[in-house]
Amino acid sequence: MTHRNNDVPPSAAGADGVQPAAAAGPEPGMSRRGLIRWTGAVGVVGIGAASAGMLPGAVSAAQAAPAPAAAAAAGATADSGAHGSAVSTVTTVFDPIRPPSVPLAVRSPYLSAWLPASSPVGTWPTFWTGRTMAMVGIAQIDGVPFLFLGAPNISGQVLRGMAQRSLTTTATRSVFLFEAAGVELTVTFLSPVEPGDLRRQSAPLTYVTADVRSADGAAHDVKLYFDISGEWAHNDSGTKIGWSAEQVAGVGGGSLTSLSFSPDGTKSLAENGDMATWGTVVWSATNRAGLTWQIGADTAVRPAALTDGKLDGSTDSRQPRAINDAWPVFAFHFDLGSVHGAAQHTVLSLGHVREPAVSYLGTPLPPLWKSYWSTWQQMAAFFHGDLTTAAARTAALDRKVRQEATAAGGAKYAALCALALRQAYGATELVSKDGKPWALLKEISSDGNVSSIDVTYPTVPVFAWADPAYLGLLLAPMLEYAEHGGWPKEFAEHDIGSSYPNASGHNDGNEEDMPVEESANMLLMSAAYLKGASAADAKSFATGHYAILKQWADYLVDNALDPGYQNQTDDFTGFIGHSANLALKGILALGAMSQVAAAAGNAADRTRYLGVAKDYIGQWVGKAQDTGGDTSGDSGGDHLKLAYDQPGTWSLKYNGYPDALLGLGLVPKSVAADEAAWYLTQVNQHGIPLDNRHAYTKADWEMWTAAWLRDHPVSGYLIDSLYEFVHTTPTRVPFTDWYDTVNDRQSGGFQARPVVGGIFALLSVAR
Repeated sequence: MTHRNNDVPPSAAGADGVQPAAAAGPEPGMSRRGLIRWTGAVGVVGIGAASAGMLPGAVSAAQAAPAPAAAAAAGATADSGAHGSAVSTVTTVFDPIRPPSVPLAVRSPYLSAWLPASSPVGTWPTFWTGRTMAMVGIAQIDGVPFLFLGAPNISGQVLRGMAQRSLTTTATRSVFLFEAAGVELTVTFLSPVEPGDLRRQSAPLTYVTADVRSADGAAHDVKLYFDISGEWAHNDSGTKIGWSAEQVAGVGGGSLTSLSFSPDGTKSLAENGDMATWGTVVWSATNRAGLTWQIGADTAVRPAALTDGKLDGSTDSRQPRAINDAWPVFAFHFDLGSVHGAAQHTVLSLGHVREPAVSYLGTPLPPLWKSYWSTWQQMAAFFHGDLTTAAARTAALDRKVRQEATAAGGAKYAALCALALRQAYGATELVSKDGKPWALLKEISSDGNVSSIDVTYPTVPVFAWADPAYLGLLLAPMLEYAEHGGWPKEFAEHDIGSSYPNASGHNDGNEEDMPVEESANMLLMSAAYLKGASAADAKSFATGHYAILKQWADYLVDNALDPGYQNQTDDFTGFIGHSANLALKGILALGAMSQVAAAAGNAADRTRYLGVAKDYIGQWVGKAQDTGGDTSGDSGGDHLKLAYDQPGTWSLKYNGYPDALLGLGLVPKSVAADEAAWYLTQVNQHGIPLDNRHAYTKADWEMWTAAWLRDHPVSGYLIDSLYEFVHTTPTRVPFTDWYDTVNDRQSGGFQARPVVGGIFALLSVAR
């Protein structure tokens, strides 16, 4: 049996072909409450050092084994056998959380690479779907090769694995600390999030840096090898790709070597397996002494790097060819020489650039980065030259997330926010529409729609906290389509296109209607934007969009108090009539419309909509209240029903969150207190179910509920239980928002979705 050179040898895989989990750290099945103990933070070097002090120290992590030098200083010996041994096993520190899947390069819907394990040693990075995107990292230390990234099988070579000492996760970074043969290696994946800076936020690029230092005080000869495969360019490995190498003049006198590759002759503005079928993968390194490169078959390039100690700067001429035809790889090799005193630093970047980025009603739209740079080469040069300041800016953002989230919800809450930020932003991208910026969002891993309103809605907290102007850019295309694009119905649309990247609209009215849901969502999101906007921007927005927002508000006046049999955002639960939670959303949206009217200077409408909202909320309490109606006979106190006509039921009333965010004060405090007490009677180990019909829940809605009920004990429980799920689940996919509160596993196919922006709900109301 043959296998591709990039694959794990058959002998290393189980009977089902699945590679065994890396042994570098404890896995969730290993007595998570007894085996895993969490304490302290770790120190890292280079860019990683900016992360070391940014995490909640109260969140504990598994103690790493002492470094060899530390062990020797303590009088330990390496003896084994009858006399015992002081050599300990290597235990990985996860600070402040063990991600289910580690974000690596997460910058756009099509630059979304993850590590579906705790250690990259022996594990391939993947696209969010699980499709392999091979990336290899090897350190040669005093002539001995050590693997630290990927799972290559290199003929004639036996690769030892570097010991992973720690994984540190911040809002913008994933920092791996390795050690072997007296050398410490820190590899940092930095995906910048740039609130308030459209130029930098528009760049679909991410940093990969490596810092090497001597850990034992001795000098060591060190070489580093990195490569990526053609799998980064297309989901179908039978697709042909072409490539090139070039020198790019840098900013401030430096320069880059850029290796780029693209699918050959494939369709633009289309997807295959959720990956783009067009565009260019850009893999660049800042030039420095000892850097060499090569493009060629994996069976030629990888052995050459290890045996020759360098690469020959050649470009394989047999192109275009299929990704799986002799598996072309794009490699950089850094000869760092003797590493002794100062740490040696290497810088790479990864990007995926597309022109056009999307289409809107048949018109191709360019990426916004084209408004700042004429070519991707210019953008890459700027990006590399910007590293020092980017590291400082993102470090400040990491600190801000950690400090404010800890104050709002504790150390575990801060850990969840750190894991959620890149994912939320990474499902969006900036484009240019007639010279104006728009932000579009992909409904990743559910329907794949363009700018789904009810998927944008759960993300609101992260933008309300980090960058309200970005929320305005997300609203712009949704409003434009309803106002001028040909949307034919009186209520708001569900999305502006069935399949990303084509916002083709629904001018025939044929879509997944959610009438109360989407109309209310648009009003609530608009009010959230107004809350964070300047007075001038708020007035311009409110007056410019007043007609359509009023149209949707008037629809809610007629339909919100007692919604008919309609679909709603939790469509996996099915249509529902007389939904108490949906009614609450619609009523609060009328309160939001009163704020829109105030911003537009319409005092009469402000009074009218607020009056209707107050009248409806009183009726809602009476209709939704379920006093002692629990069919189990133990109601645990008054609570609100799932639907008006379903006594003995309940559900998380996460739609109470906008009442807190917007300061509406519509939901009576006594109702909130009763609901909070009731939820504590319904807990499972890993959370509170979405309603009484299932054991599953939604992470975003749990945090919305925690924010709404932040003054009650249930808020802390929701945070702790979600942390427990994320930290221990055996489902190794990017942060799922839909999971089972009993079995600790992903419930459906939801993963890598932007709705984890809802984790920031407590932060957004803490301001």
